Amino acid sequence: MADSSKIVLDDKNNGEEIEIDPSVLEVIMGIAAEKVDGVAEMRGSVRSGINRVLGREDRSKGVTVRLDEDHNLIADVYISVEAGSYVPKIAMNLQKDLQEQVEQMTDLTFKEINVHVTGLVFPEDEDKEDSQTAKLFSDIDEKSKNESTRES
Repeated sequence: MADSSKIVLDDKNNGEEIEIDPSVLEVIMGIAAEKVDGVAEMRGSVRSGINRVLGREDRSKGVTVRLDEDHNLIADVYISVEAGSYVPKIAMNLQKDLQEQVEQMTDLTFKEINVHVTGLVFPEDEDKEDSQTAKLFSDIDEKSKNESTRES
């Protein structure tokens, strides 16, 4: 008998069963989610943080897959989006792309793919920071030049 945490694919013609661990689906979805435009990063967990420190990459980070009481697949995807992005469009694209990817690889369909936006990622504008810093220091340089000409 199959473990209740496994997802079982039945081949009605041959009477064969294939068991898929939900973590496999999480990895597939995690890789696909990172490729969707507007998704800046996936939310990590303590486990993914430890893996990163050890030099391992956690491809399933930010994705959880579970079966409900009727044995329907439900996924929760936790993402941060790029600031200024249109969140509903990103969420719909994410749901569509993840469903297509999993269906293509496993022939499974999800009852729900819930997208949770956990944060915004702002682009680092180094040029803006450099120009503000340069302006700040140029004001100091002007003051010291003025003080030195007054002393003369």
